[in-house]
Amino acid sequence: MQPGNTAKLSTLTLGAIGVVFGDIGTSPLYALQTTFTGAHPLPVIAANILGVLSVMFWTIMLLVSLKYVVIIMRADNHGEGGSMALLALVAELTKPYPRTQWLLTALGLFAGALFYGDGMITPAISVLSAVEGLELVSHEFKHYIIPVTLMVLTGLFLLQKRGTGVVGMAFGPIMVFWFVCLGIFGVRAIALNPEVLWALNPAYAFHFLSTDPVVAFFALGGIVLAITGGEALYADMGHFGKYPIRLAWFYFVLPALLLNYFGQGALLLKNPQAIENPFYLLAPDWLLIPLVLLATAATVIASQAVISGAFSIANQALQMGFLPRMSVHQTSGMAQGQIYVPLTNWSLYLAVVFLVFAFQSSNNLAAAYGIAVTGTMTITTLLMAFVMTLYWRWSLTVVIPLITGLFLVDVTYFAANAIKFAQGGWFPIGIAVLSFTVLTTWKRGRKLLFEQIASLEVPLKVVINGMGDVPRVEGTAVFLTPLSEGAPTAMLHNVKHNHVLHLRNVLLTVIVEDKPHVTKGNRLLIDELGNNFYRVRVFYGYMESPDLPAALELCATLGLKFDLMDTSFFISRAVIVVSPKPGMMKWRTRLFVSLSKNSMNAADFFKIPTNRVIEMGTRVEI
Repeated sequence: MQPGNTAKLSTLTLGAIGVVFGDIGTSPLYALQTTFTGAHPLPVIAANILGVLSVMFWTIMLLVSLKYVVIIMRADNHGEGGSMALLALVAELTKPYPRTQWLLTALGLFAGALFYGDGMITPAISVLSAVEGLELVSHEFKHYIIPVTLMVLTGLFLLQKRGTGVVGMAFGPIMVFWFVCLGIFGVRAIALNPEVLWALNPAYAFHFLSTDPVVAFFALGGIVLAITGGEALYADMGHFGKYPIRLAWFYFVLPALLLNYFGQGALLLKNPQAIENPFYLLAPDWLLIPLVLLATAATVIASQAVISGAFSIANQALQMGFLPRMSVHQTSGMAQGQIYVPLTNWSLYLAVVFLVFAFQSSNNLAAAYGIAVTGTMTITTLLMAFVMTLYWRWSLTVVIPLITGLFLVDVTYFAANAIKFAQGGWFPIGIAVLSFTVLTTWKRGRKLLFEQIASLEVPLKVVINGMGDVPRVEGTAVFLTPLSEGAPTAMLHNVKHNHVLHLRNVLLTVIVEDKPHVTKGNRLLIDELGNNFYRVRVFYGYMESPDLPAALELCATLGLKFDLMDTSFFISRAVIVVSPKPGMMKWRTRLFVSLSKNSMNAADFFKIPTNRVIEMGTRVEI
């Protein structure tokens, strides 16, 4: 390997350790403790300790190492990963099967909605679990846990608008130190009680699951917390690449996590009373306060990764037409993936504050956490079945047993968490249902709106051929319009009220492709329609932010030059009203109208100079 490539790989691997593994890397704070002290506590005896550790070990190996790191990370959409990227890939593969495509799109959207719920729970449970270490320093600090947690979280969300570029430089070294500490504390405890390593034998897992299936089933709701963050390995693949993530996982993160879990198990075998907080009790007393500070820093990093992921999901959903226009700020001139979405940020913050006040402890929040994670994982497995058969062309003799096995494990874990619906599982499900409703309502409403506008339009050929007597004025008029054959309503209103046309008229349509990025060479498609009319299609990937002035500058390379100071942009603003016979249920239509009213101004969204924009209103019933 070349020296430059080695340096680049080292940098990417360090970055992956700092960002990708923050969530799963902080699970030792609460996973084993919650399994034994949650809503269905387990007796802290040797058989249960070894059994739980064995199930936890093989779950990590099967669902994280095999499913995500080895298999699913192969399913990149032009280098990008995550639920929305996978959805775009599967939607493209299933185009010949409309009903299947609709069902899988719905499942993919629901997975994205569950991830949004996960983005609310992760900061709350992670930071709470870290700050709870203060109680071990002194019981007098118990009353400060909630205030300190809220202070840390408030600071975290306030800093989002500044971006993660500067702070991200420190993430890698901090998390490296965190994982080293996990491994050292684990080795220290295992050395004193090496019989805990018997849990590597899958027979202990089988014995635990078969001896009392009901008790074991309830325990799965806590064990699954050890794999929270597994989805992040796939979601952040576009930022770091497959190889650095795989390298970091197998050679550094996985060993550190397993050593710590087995170290906690060794401690419990020796002292069952340590179940009060086995993570912190692994460390020497004199290290407790520094460890609380380190854990808090690690959980803030884990929270940052999930919040950034929520920004990416929101931006992708927006570009794919599932959310109304909203403000999206680039926070780095070098890394396009570093964005800030104010609406997403503050909605997450309010939800996180509610969770901290409502649940009070990480143990209580665990019930809400697992159902979001397992729901997303189950849907991902189903979508992967179609990628394996339609994209990779794997034999059904391989796909069916593999997907069936993974699906049964996923569903079992989901069911074990679903029974905790009343204890907190209602929250992520409620958020997912609400988010899914908004996503599908906006998509459906847009479709109905465009259909209604198209029905009111005059054929473009009629307009072009029939405007010979209309006076022309100097300059260029750009009409933003959805892709249709009719003349834009803004053009018709301009002729009706001003009785003129510009010397040159351009119909501009923005199209978002089912891939994350579009190259400059594929950005534009220009058609000359005659009589100085042009149709310009501008293509963007779902991870790109539209910039129409930049796109018009690029038109010069194809022979269509623009002078921005001599160009006027005409935008049709639809005034939407509910039809007596709406195309969807009235409450959904009213929701769509409300979303439309609060949508970001088109000129700001497309980065068009405000002084070059003319808006023309149109009343539309849907």
